[in-house]
Amino acid sequence: QVQLVESGGGLVQAGGSLRLSCAASGRTFSSYHMGWFRQAPGKEREFVAAIRRSGDRLYYADSVKGRFTISRDNAKNTVYLQMNSLKTEDTAVYYCAASIAYWSGRSGDYGYWGQGTQVTVSS
Repeated sequence: QVQLVESGGGLVQAGGSLRLSCAASGRTFSSYHMGWFRQAPGKEREFVAAIRRSGDRLYYADSVKGRFTISRDNAKNTVYLQMNSLKTEDTAVYYCAASIAYWSGRSGDYGYWGQGTQVTVSS
């Protein structure tokens, strides 16, 4: 099993940047594919980005492509989401998730979730 704790959320003006981190417990972090999802008020949770366990393949939602970058440091058991050129519509609670089997944009493929971190982008 793996426990996930997100950090780095906050309030930022449109056009600004934030870097989210997700720290994982356990010694098998490198066995998991990792993803970031977000959920805005009144909306369903949506996929943001995913990275394979080796870090060699990345996958982004069209809405964040070119603005967000997912990365991981397996030595530090941490996955990151660098968010640039933030827009008000990026406001949401951001969750990291881990999957032992699937590298995908489907939330149902991820068996482990963090508690989320709030990102608020003001105009």
